[in-house]
Formats: sequence, C-alpha cells, structure tokens
Amino acid sequence: MTGFLGWKADKQANLKAEYRNVPPESQRAQKNSTMRVVYLTAGAAGMFCGSCMHDNALAKSLVANNVECLLQPVYTPIRTDETSVASSRVFLGGIHVYLLQQMPWLRFLPHRLRGVLDFPPLIRWATRKAGGTDPAVLGELAVSMLRGADGHQAQEFEKLTRWIADEIQPDAVVLTNLLIGGGLPELRQRLPKAKLIVMLQGDDIFLDHLPVASRSAAIELCTGLVQHVDHFCVHSRFYAQKMAALLEIPDEKVAIMPLSIDLDPFANLPPREPVSAKEFRLGYLARIAPEKGLHRLVEAFERIAQHEPDITLHAAGWLGTENQAYLDSLLERLRRAGLQDRFTYHGSPDLKGKVEFLRSLDLLSVPTEYEDPKGLFVLESLAAGTPVVMPDHGAFGELIASTGGGLLIDPGSIDALCDAIRSLKNDPGKREAMAAAGAAAVAAKHTIGQSAQSLADLIDGVSKAENALDERPGSHTDTPGAFEPYL
Repeated sequence: MTGFLGWKADKQANLKAEYRNVPPESQRAQKNSTMRVVYLTAGAAGMFCGSCMHDNALAKSLVANNVECLLQPVYTPIRTDETSVASSRVFLGGIHVYLLQQMPWLRFLPHRLRGVLDFPPLIRWATRKAGGTDPAVLGELAVSMLRGADGHQAQEFEKLTRWIADEIQPDAVVLTNLLIGGGLPELRQRLPKAKLIVMLQGDDIFLDHLPVASRSAAIELCTGLVQHVDHFCVHSRFYAQKMAALLEIPDEKVAIMPLSIDLDPFANLPPREPVSAKEFRLGYLARIAPEKGLHRLVEAFERIAQHEPDITLHAAGWLGTENQAYLDSLLERLRRAGLQDRFTYHGSPDLKGKVEFLRSLDLLSVPTEYEDPKGLFVLESLAAGTPVVMPDHGAFGELIASTGGGLLIDPGSIDALCDAIRSLKNDPGKREAMAAAGAAAVAAKHTIGQSAQSLADLIDGVSKAENALDERPGSHTDTPGAFEPYL
C-alpha cells in the first residue's frame, strides 16, 4: 500500500484537504505507512467532550506512529482542549439529519441545495444549545439514524459510505460509538476485508435518557448491528460486562483497552508550593451538570468547612446554558452558608489552564451520580500530581486499582465522602504517596501512545485480544497499554 503522498492523483487533492489540519511532521511520518484508518468521531454540539478529546489524542498518536488515520467528524465539528487533527468537513451534519427527520420530503431537494446545512460554522451556531432538545424528538431521531439505509437519513449514510469506500478505501473504520453505526451494514458490504471497530464509551448513558419506547427500539437496532462489527473496544472490565449483556455482544468481539491520556502537557511541571504555605484546595473538574455530582461535593464541602477554616472549593468545567440554573442554585446554597468567598468557579479552561488548575489542587473529587465508563479527569489529575477521591462505581474502581492514586467511597454516602476528604486533608504524607504512585502508574500503563499501538495491533490482527482468547481475564493487566480479552 502506498503512503499518503503516493495516493492516486485524482484523489490526492481531496485527501490533502481532509488532512490539512494534521501537523506537517505527522504528514511526513505517513510516507512509510502501511495502514489506512478512518476514525469517525461524533461532535458534541460545541462542548468539550471527553470522548472527542480521547478520539483526537488517539488519532494524533496513530498518525505519529505511521498510520494514515483520518479523524472524521459526524453530527458537529469536535471541540477539544488541544490542537484538533480532525477534518474540517462534517458528515451526517446535525442540522441536516434533524431536518430530514422532521421534514422527510427534504430528501427530494437537490443535494447541492441541501449542502449548505453541513457548513461547519452554521452547525456550530445552530447546535450551541442542543442540550435542550426534546427527549421524544431525540428518541425518534436516534432510532431513525440507527436504521441507516431504512431511516430518513439514508441518503446521508450513503454519501458517507460512498466516500469511505470509494475515496479512502481504508483498512479499518473506527466508530467512536455504536449510536452512529447505522451505516455499518453497507460499510461491511462495500468493504468486506476492512476491520470495523466500535469504541463503546457511554452509549448506555445516551440510551437511558431516551423515552422508553425509543430506548427499546434503539437497543434492538444496536443489537442487530453487532454482527457487522469485528471488535468492540471498551476501557474497563465493568463496561465490557455491562455492554456485552445489554447488546448481546459475543465475548470474543470485546477487547479492553486501558483508558489513556497524552502525557506531553504534563511534562516538566513546576514543583508544588509547600503544604503549609496555602489553604487546602479541594477541586472538581468535569462538565457542570447534576449527573456529574458537583452538588454532592458542595454538600460535603459545606459540612467540612464548618470546622476546617482553611479548606476552599474550586470547580472547573464546561457549563451549558441548560445547566446555568443548576450552578446558580449551588452558588445560592454556598451564599446562605456564608461560604461564597471560599468557592471559585474557574470556567472551562484550555489545556494549559486545565493542567495548571489540576496542579494547584490538593485533592480532586468528581462524585458522579451515574456509572461513568471512562473518567479521563482521574488520569489527568494523577498526571498533574493530585490524588483523587471517587465513588466506587463505573470505571473508577479499576482506575484506582490500576494506579493507586486515590480513595474509593460508597457512591451514595455524603458521610463517606466527607470522611475520605478529611482523612487525606489531615495526612499530607499519604496524599503525596498516592500522588507519586498515581503519576508513575499513568506513565507506565495509561499513555495514549500505548493505546494507539494496541489499536493498530488489533486492526493488524496481532493483538493479544485476538491471540489469547483462551487465557483468563486479567492475564494482561501487567502489560502496559495492551488489549485484554473479555471472557
């Protein structure tokens, strides 16, 4: 297979345009590439999204490792806190698929006329308040999208499939979740030799927010798509078990890839200030939303602050307009408790600001109400040298077991949250030991480069997930970054 610069002349101009956001050094690395991958990532309507950021980092690392990886957005452009390597083009544009759902007759209009609906700036503007979409409308749209060639958006799926199969001709297509997989049957037909890989990283959470009838229909359609997929990649054994049961995924199709981050922004951090020279800074870094549990941390802070005058609370994360009232209610609660001057909301920082924010904390806690399948902020906090207190559900238990960088608590207990925060606040030696252990473990087992290599191996057919199916779970836990079979 020829490299990026050796592709046929009639495709070269288009493909160069798709890759124009890839750093020049990464483009040069593609000259000797032997693998071509299209990575479909779903934009999150203008907000910082953990899945988008992980997809972007993984794609960038694949390119750096001589894989021709094109990160292709669907629905909306992606937003990350580092340089995006995604194509500027958007398929299955959010406005377009929504209008086709509401007005199916639009499909009879010339596609050139409808093409303006996929203009990225227009999509960004129109979807900036997408968090307020009616669940019933969202459910109908989700079901139609999962029907692919039989749904209202069939023409848009055909356009995407034709582009992938005819223009790119990849060795593999990676989907950021199964909810964008309506076109999988046609991709399988058009690309019988390509690997089709789906990353599962929150599909169940989306499904659970749909009306009952739409949820049932969507799960049935997702289950029907399983047959077309070669591998499902997850970031924890917890999520492997949950999704395999929900979607009836055969064990041999599930591979566990440890959650990972790019460590470059965390290199050469300045030393911390002496503990005695500042207040104790308790922190939160996640989207500002009820399901992320900031109100639980505020309640714990309120209890502790009554007896600990040196503790302050600092929160950072993306805030959508639909959750402004939620944050306002927390600010009012703190005001009534006389603690408004000991709380700071730092907004939604960029990458440099995020690292500085995490580095400034003594302890991080994100007491989510739901079972988070990822928890990138745990790895980011540990990479910055800050230990964590997390609820013992979702993927958090496995992350803490893997890193040793924090404490786990009963998810439903504010008392347990208070006790854990107090215990680490009063034991700086233990905090420092956890921070050191956590940072070392992240560097050893949770780097984006290791994940990229594991994904490339899975595509190439040499992954341990394919060659060790007769081994027991946990047999690869000491292999940094390796895929682990789920049995």
